[in-house]
Amino acid sequence: MRSYRIAAIPADGIGIEVIDAGLEVLKVLEQRAGDFRLEVEHFPWGSAYYRKHGRLMDEDGLERLKKFDAIYFGAVGAPDVPDHVTLWGLRLPICQGFDQYANVRPTRVLPGLKSPLAGVGAGDLDWVIIRENSEGEYAGAGGRVHRGLPEEVGTEVAVFTRAGVRRIMRFAFELAQKRPRRLLTLITKSNAQRHGMVMWDEIFYDTARDFPDVRTDKELVDAATTRMVLKPGTLDVMVATNLHADILSDLAAALAGSLGVAPTANLNPERRFPSMFEPIHGSAFDITGMGIANPIASFWTASMMLEHLGEREASARLMAAIERVTAAGAPRTPDLGGTAATKDVTRAVCDALLGANV
Repeated sequence: MRSYRIAAIPADGIGIEVIDAGLEVLKVLEQRAGDFRLEVEHFPWGSAYYRKHGRLMDEDGLERLKKFDAIYFGAVGAPDVPDHVTLWGLRLPICQGFDQYANVRPTRVLPGLKSPLAGVGAGDLDWVIIRENSEGEYAGAGGRVHRGLPEEVGTEVAVFTRAGVRRIMRFAFELAQKRPRRLLTLITKSNAQRHGMVMWDEIFYDTARDFPDVRTDKELVDAATTRMVLKPGTLDVMVATNLHADILSDLAAALAGSLGVAPTANLNPERRFPSMFEPIHGSAFDITGMGIANPIASFWTASMMLEHLGEREASARLMAAIERVTAAGAPRTPDLGGTAATKDVTRAVCDALLGANV
């Protein structure tokens, strides 16, 4: 029997609730398939851990995580801990420490769900946003001097390396090449950012020469937001910097119906380190503990994790179960206009997995 070691890091807020739900669904899927096993180890890292120990994760955390095949991550962030502390204390050290440079965020309107865009339904909005995940605006370069004085200066330096940009461009082209439309849109801001982003553009077009079967176009990031809203059918795969893709993917999720359904994969494509899979929605402390968090994003994320592990049949079976539940119209959590609880949606997906035709 095939076996995989999974590190579960629920972390904060609804991350704890949706990762629990995801693991419940994965257990049912594992039993239904019968030919693979997930060995899950839980890690209590996050804001609560920070309050006790003064750090978000153990000092040897990355070394301990190296032995796993994948990381199943919830969300990090708490009202009483500054966001830059939580993000740079847990999620970003994992992404950067394991060179998870390709952040993949698929977005589509699932069957039965409704986009806020008039006339847009399942099949009309089907995108993948590829986010450079290791450098750019989130490289961590910069600093503050003369703290507290009137002349205090804070700098945040966007770092673009030829090696870093080239590898994300190749990844994006290779993914676009596998999709039916073979269309890749470059997201840029090179009209105003005339150094790093001009290099970003140049490397894109240089890479395009190796992929003559992929159609390309270019959009400034601000114009991309209007195109996503007004002409969603003209987009397929988008490649963008760390900051730009971070923003655009939230818009994409909202246009597909809810942040509660959007998944993310943080990939080390060369598989030198484990990759990390997480729902897009964040810790959402406004609904934490209410039992109404939408677990679909964590289920879709789990499907992406299974595909990465090579369990394509199980991945497809899980997506089919998710779509069966969304197409049925109920149960739905409040973010999708329903009144169901997290456990209701979880139970429905489990039942769908156990159904004869899934």
